[in-house]
Amino acid sequence: METIHPFNRRDFLKTGTAGTLGLIGSGSLLTACSGSPNKKPELALPPFLEKAPDGRPLKAGLIGCGGRGTGAAINFLDAGNGLEIIALGDVFQDKIDNCRAELKKQKSVEIADEKCFVGFDSFEKVIDSGVDVVLLCTPPHFRPAHVEAAIKAGKHVFMEKPCAVDPVGARSVMVSVERAKQMNLCVVSGTIRRVQKDFAETWRRVASGQIGEITGAHIIRNGGSLWYRSRNPKWTEMEYMIRNWANFCWLSGDHIVEQFIHEIDVMNWFVQKLPVKAIGWGGRQRRVNGDQYDFFSIEYVYDNGMHTHCAARQISGCSNLTKQLISGTEGYADCKGILTDLMGNEIWKYPHPEEGSTDTTWKVTNPFVQEHINLVTAIRSGTAINDGEAQVNSTLVTIMGRMSAYTGKDVTWEEVLNSELYLGPKAYAFGPVPGIPEVPPIIGNEPAPPVV
Repeated sequence: METIHPFNRRDFLKTGTAGTLGLIGSGSLLTACSGSPNKKPELALPPFLEKAPDGRPLKAGLIGCGGRGTGAAINFLDAGNGLEIIALGDVFQDKIDNCRAELKKQKSVEIADEKCFVGFDSFEKVIDSGVDVVLLCTPPHFRPAHVEAAIKAGKHVFMEKPCAVDPVGARSVMVSVERAKQMNLCVVSGTIRRVQKDFAETWRRVASGQIGEITGAHIIRNGGSLWYRSRNPKWTEMEYMIRNWANFCWLSGDHIVEQFIHEIDVMNWFVQKLPVKAIGWGGRQRRVNGDQYDFFSIEYVYDNGMHTHCAARQISGCSNLTKQLISGTEGYADCKGILTDLMGNEIWKYPHPEEGSTDTTWKVTNPFVQEHINLVTAIRSGTAINDGEAQVNSTLVTIMGRMSAYTGKDVTWEEVLNSELYLGPKAYAFGPVPGIPEVPPIIGNEPAPPVV
């Protein structure tokens, strides 16, 4: 068994800084001489291909055949020519059946019976089925073990976000990411925004200094209630939890980790720093089952004194908003494509083409497909890409916020990196799941004051 060493903050930042830039990291940027030592160089983005170049055929296997997994398989097939999905794995037969039907309906793809694997060990069988690429789309709890197995087997990896639900899992993924680099294997994450052209162009301008020095960020993801599954008397406790995975922290990480990671990843990318502390709070009013919160509000603190604020809510009947706003000394950036000065006057807006336009200069390819275009392009060109560090960093930032909100305590980056927190059972079987009650966290360790 390989020992996973605890990273300290300095080590993590040293290995993770370039990774926080994702696929358009420093090695992919072109710079022009600014002519002034005080002015940032103008950065240029690499090209965004609308389709992967032709090349050797690539076979992929899907592990986790729910809605997102089925979507990822279709996204992979849409990325270029000569691409196949040849194997499926899931713990539930009905998920495989639904995925097979959707692949046949949308892409005329038929998966052979002998290439469909059911059970907790199905991931091993998919990896060993003759594939070049594995698409990892199970509930996030299982991601570290699946990434480790895929990389050790020499497979290229697409891994959905988040890459873990706890610090132990995140450290495991970091080890696998580093192993992938040594093996020249590609690892592409499902955080999407770093490969979305309007976000990337906005990032380029901010990184080039067009709103001055970064001073903070305001990140919001407020939406309606999440889907849930009610108990079925035919299901064991384990089956109920996995079918209702998005509502259990040990499987999903709570929605701050499982969904809000998209927005927090954008923040990390634009700010180009990782916080040193989280001050969080949250609570639950409306969820009907599971053990998660309805809302989170996290203040992140940085080593230079900067603060950012991140908040997420999943309650229907409220105002909805998703926004990533970056503050600078000379203006503000709405990360999806708008820059304003300090008075709120618009100074630039992403030039989305009009409907029906044949000019593709500013076309934004579906980022769910763009991820796979980049993956296939890198494999066929022999130039490995690996944005795993960025996803580990963003996953840990969300975990740090959740830990603070759950405990009511300030949580530091060092504490998260060295935490032995592990969520979930150590062995998997359809039956009872002891030690994981369906009860949300109650903050505070101090006894309640006496009633006067």
